[in-house]
Amino acid sequence: MTKAAEIEIASVTKVYGSTTAVHAISLKIPAGSYCCLLGPSGCGKTTTLRMIAGHEIITSGDVLLGNKNVTDLAPAARGTAMMFQSYALFPHLDLIDNVAFSLKMKGIDKETRRAKALEMLKLMQLEPYANRRPAQLSGGQQQRVALARALITDPEALLLDEPLSALDPFLKIRMRAELKKLQTSLGITFVHVTHSQEEAMALADIIVVMNDGRIEQAAPPRTVFERPATAFVARFMGDHNVISGRVTTSNMMETILSVPSGGSFWAPSSGTPEGDPADIAIRTDRVKIGEVAQTGLGFTGTISNIEYRGSSVKLVATGAGIEEFTAILSDTMFFATPVKVGEAIQLSWAPEDVIVLGRPH
Repeated sequence: MTKAAEIEIASVTKVYGSTTAVHAISLKIPAGSYCCLLGPSGCGKTTTLRMIAGHEIITSGDVLLGNKNVTDLAPAARGTAMMFQSYALFPHLDLIDNVAFSLKMKGIDKETRRAKALEMLKLMQLEPYANRRPAQLSGGQQQRVALARALITDPEALLLDEPLSALDPFLKIRMRAELKKLQTSLGITFVHVTHSQEEAMALADIIVVMNDGRIEQAAPPRTVFERPATAFVARFMGDHNVISGRVTTSNMMETILSVPSGGSFWAPSSGTPEGDPADIAIRTDRVKIGEVAQTGLGFTGTISNIEYRGSSVKLVATGAGIEEFTAILSDTMFFATPVKVGEAIQLSWAPEDVIVLGRPH
């Protein structure tokens, strides 16, 4: 029996003065899942995390943990633990006392709290360093101490604010694997704030993409990647070309989208009325070059940039009213018939690779 709790955010709004940082968002995070709040700086993800933790007062709405409304409870009374970006370790205390600190504040006797702290350090493979101070540790080790300190309270949910941002790229990848392993073995709910798409894709069971204080999409990583809900999600996740235009034909069979002073593009029927704005997306790895396209499924463009990436080559082209259109080709395919910057090429894609994007609410 794990202690994991479902987290429910119900119409939560946060207003600072005349600025609304979070607009009436609602979200259910399943018990025992790894959830990543993802989005650019200033989108409201850290504010949302802090409202779950109780470090930020909610303007309106409720936060429920399990079936308990925790909206007005103090952080320590919620059953959540928060790990801060800065780790906030006490430089003058050894690791045991750092980890045991919250138990000391609860008045738990020295022997019990030190034994529990040692158990947590063992879990983090830091037992040999138990008597060291934070300054004698590497960044990755300090992070594990901060994790141990957050987990010692036996939380139902662990809240992590950009926990990997201070680490170098290699350590980031190692710690990512450790976080996932830890969450799986503890079985508790993790809510992790990040602005890295790669980190969210690698870790999450559910990705919540935020933009401007609103949730654009909340879904498993594969859904977010394969079926982005909006143009913002498709652009933010990367690896998608977004074509924005107006609907010139809309019927039961198809939607035709026209780009200002440019081409017309085919999409499956979407029910968008004629004259309305619409967006479609085509994954960059689904774009073919050099083949004549079916009507509305491609255009002739001019290559503006070529980047060699080892196993793949990235081509960027402009044309048909589209400023930047990307194709990712395998190195084998590219070097079989290489092209140069400035050359005109045919870009095309299959009907099944056209994703109709929704409009933000």
